[in-house]
Amino acid sequence: MRPPLEPVIAGLPVRWRPRALPLEPVAVAGVGRVALALGHRAARAEDGTLASWTGVAGRDVLVLLGTATSLPWVDGAVYLGRDPLAPALLLPCALEPEVAPSLLERALLAGQGDAPLAVLPAAGVLVSVAAAKPVARASLSAWLSAQALEVAS
Repeated sequence: MRPPLEPVIAGLPVRWRPRALPLEPVAVAGVGRVALALGHRAARAEDGTLASWTGVAGRDVLVLLGTATSLPWVDGAVYLGRDPLAPALLLPCALEPEVAPSLLERALLAGQGDAPLAVLPAAGVLVSVAAAKPVARASLSAWLSAQALEVAS
């Protein structure tokens, strides 16, 4: 059995373990190369599917929100769901914190931006998805181009 993950998130060391019952995915996220792969996969989606998602993107990170059946599947992406004990967080579907989710939520929301927050333990990243906007093909293409320029430089 693998030891639990213990990345530092927002300055807090948090141990994670496999979830007995996975959460239903409501979002998918990628960091670094996985974000690029996710962006390229999303860009190939049909117009109707693309229009059904909302998302946020930043340097080296992409988070798409939508129904479980519509979200693109990309190797290495983190699929996120809502734990009823921490509704302001989007947590990995397959992992749970070893601390009470409500305590983690309270700690992460203290000064960490607007909820909901996508929690990406392996990367030690928090992403506010409060400003998620409908995904437009032109915006996604512009983000992919900007990421390619950063990788090239």
